[in-house]
Amino acid sequence: MLTTPERNQEHVWLVIIRLLRWHKPEGRLILMIPALWAVCLAATGKPPLPLVGVIILGTLATSALGCVVNDLWDRDIDPEVERTRDRPLAARTLSIKVGIVVAIVALACAAGMAFYLNALSFWLSVAAVPVILLYPGAKRVFPVPQLVLSIAWGFAVLISWSAVTQDISQPTWLLWGATVLWTLGFDTVYAMSDRADDQRIGINSSALFFGNFAPTAVAIFFTGTVVLLAWLGISMHLNIVFWISLVIAAIGWIWQSLRLRKPELPNPAYGEMFRQNVWIGFVLLAGMISGSF
Repeated sequence: MLTTPERNQEHVWLVIIRLLRWHKPEGRLILMIPALWAVCLAATGKPPLPLVGVIILGTLATSALGCVVNDLWDRDIDPEVERTRDRPLAARTLSIKVGIVVAIVALACAAGMAFYLNALSFWLSVAAVPVILLYPGAKRVFPVPQLVLSIAWGFAVLISWSAVTQDISQPTWLLWGATVLWTLGFDTVYAMSDRADDQRIGINSSALFFGNFAPTAVAIFFTGTVVLLAWLGISMHLNIVFWISLVIAAIGWIWQSLRLRKPELPNPAYGEMFRQNVWIGFVLLAGMISGSF
């Protein structure tokens, strides 16, 4: 039987897991996906397994850092938003001091993974840190903060690709552009569930910026993603398996774009579509790996 101090310690660890969003793996996986796209394409479907392991651990540490930094920035705002009011720092179930310590540990873990990489990938990792740290502040001053998040996601492509090739070429930028547009699409969908709360407390989001045209904007972002991935497939001479996966992804994005146009869509639907993008990303990953042979 656990003693009271042991119960308290167990409680703290459970709260930290919630702070890191490890109870919601979709957000961790969706950052990992573009990094895996890049390392697999750059290595023509046969990436070194130790490097894959470093990238997986690096994305987990980076996403953990992003979650904690976001919650530290928003600890006084999150209680005003229905979706975020139960987050540990917002609900005051975890202290700011503990949050800062967890952020430092996550940054140290990410740095440890970065030291495994070559010089170009290492310095790209360093360049990504300010973007990650400043993104939560962007929603206070920048009308489309999801663009900042998308650029942060794009670093996963640049870092992972250059970790294999030690350079950045045209296909890298095509995948980077596709990742940025894809992220703009799915994160605008995610932001649509918070529109009423964000508008009330004066927080910017792409969903508010595009207003009634948000479904159209999402459709344009997803269309751009398909175009750039198709260009990438032609440029890299990927085989039919990749094209099948791209068609499946395009069908998924078309369905989501049409669904967003339905009036009075319930709020849980936006989170559901966000999670669907994880599976779309993995379908594309399978297509990229198989299509590279």
